[in-house]
Amino acid sequence: MQGTPVNLRYLKLVDMKHGLFLKITACLIFSATTVFGQKQVTEGFNFTEKQLPVMLSEINAARANYNNPKLLLPRTLTKSGGLSIVPVSDWCSGFFPGELWYLFEYTKDPNWLSQAKKFTAYLEPEKFNKGTHDLGFEIYCSFGNGYRLTHDTAYKSIIIQSARSLSSRFDPKVGAIKSWGKMGQGKYTVIIDNMMNLELLFEATRLSGDSSFYKIAIVHANTTLKNHFRPDYSSYHVVNYDQATGGVIEKVTAQGYNNESAWARGQAWGLYGYTMCYRETKDNKYLVQAGHIADFILHNPGLPKDLIPYWDYNVPDKINQSRDVSAAAITASALLELGTYSKKNGKEYNSAAIKILDNLKSYRAKVGETHGFLLLHSTGNAPIKVEIDAPLIYADYYYLEALTRLKRLNAHRPVVQQ
Repeated sequence: MQGTPVNLRYLKLVDMKHGLFLKITACLIFSATTVFGQKQVTEGFNFTEKQLPVMLSEINAARANYNNPKLLLPRTLTKSGGLSIVPVSDWCSGFFPGELWYLFEYTKDPNWLSQAKKFTAYLEPEKFNKGTHDLGFEIYCSFGNGYRLTHDTAYKSIIIQSARSLSSRFDPKVGAIKSWGKMGQGKYTVIIDNMMNLELLFEATRLSGDSSFYKIAIVHANTTLKNHFRPDYSSYHVVNYDQATGGVIEKVTAQGYNNESAWARGQAWGLYGYTMCYRETKDNKYLVQAGHIADFILHNPGLPKDLIPYWDYNVPDKINQSRDVSAAAITASALLELGTYSKKNGKEYNSAAIKILDNLKSYRAKVGETHGFLLLHSTGNAPIKVEIDAPLIYADYYYLEALTRLKRLNAHRPVVQQ
């Protein structure tokens, strides 16, 4: 789908005005909480500086044990407690390079720059992968952060090519990017997680001037807004469509407690996704939706007092259920951005984000342990008993992203640097 060029001069002017708005808003919101927020940032990154060298050493040891050159990047722990490493085609492959970029951004240490470049380079072949909707996670978390911090033109071309590959999974009749399976085969499945991959498309339009990426992202966001949410603004995990007609066949779950429950990480994906869509479009319906999702999360009777959710908000017998720290980290990062946009509830959202980050200290690994992971007690896929009460690399990534955003707010700068 060929698009028309975007007026980049106009976009820059809009961004400049938006940046000024964010700077003023951040100053108003954080004038009373700067010292407290900065403490979380400093402690979190000091801890990270001690843990990531452990992770680097453990990755090398795991590679030697597996003796498989395709296994390159960390994801979680094995059943026996070892470090689980995955190939670049795994949806989690971009998170560790992203962590390295965030640590470099904080420390300005050239060693972390070198490591970030090294691990990011592994993912370049994925730019041609049309078999996954997860290129946003893979490429934007790695090359996207790399380009943001270095403006390396090679990274720019990789981002644009990745957006082309992702766009190949879009069907205009359905109005969405297919999440699972080959195009033209099986159910046309769209999951709430896919909102996170739209950021890659928005960035590709900004870098290339080709609006087709932007248009696909908007159509997908609107289709998801229409079909994924219940009246209380909780989200289904999975919606299956009839590719021939574009109609909805069923609304179900894969990782939630049941088809009508609110899977915790899914709610976080939706919150983050629509906050990001508002940033990129300034369309107020996305801001309203993000606010509704935030309110569903923060005022949910199933949310523990420390704001670290169980893996599903509706799961019974919570005493015997695992938390999902990854959902909390994603939520904190999203709330920090949403708080700069919301005139009515901005202070509440940012205060909640800081509370989450403060409470996540109780979920951190001990220094030098757990193969270098930062956070414990996440839940990958409870229904099939995979990655239960485990460290997960994406929990660590969004934790560092949230700390980076908090640091920027404390400095009265836009929460998201573009």
